[in-house]
Amino acid sequence: MSGERYTKDHDFLRVDGAVATIGITDFAQSQLGDIVFVELPAPGKRVARGEQLATIESVKAASEVYAPISGEVLAVNEGLVSSPDAVNKDPLGEGWLLTLRVENPAELDALLDEDAYRAFLESEG
Repeated sequence: MSGERYTKDHDFLRVDGAVATIGITDFAQSQLGDIVFVELPAPGKRVARGEQLATIESVKAASEVYAPISGEVLAVNEGLVSSPDAVNKDPLGEGWLLTLRVENPAELDALLDEDAYRAFLESEG
């Protein structure tokens, strides 16, 4: 399974085989404002869907990122330690947070595709 998926918490997953790259959407970063700190888990950590995965702090607030799927953290974006503002500048690219090994592909079915996410944003607006 491949492609992008989204959560109603404004996270994105870019799935490539058994690996999902996770970050926050452009909408989420715009709501947070200037991001000043990102706390990421250690590679090798196993998380269940719904568990706290990361923390993003902005000048406005701190926000938790919860695991949209279960898996093992494979890598984190080390560049965010020195440049957390990359999440603001390019949330779907250079501002990615981490990669997870997809443990249960069926969990992806509960996530939104791009069209459903856009419709969700419009309904919230």
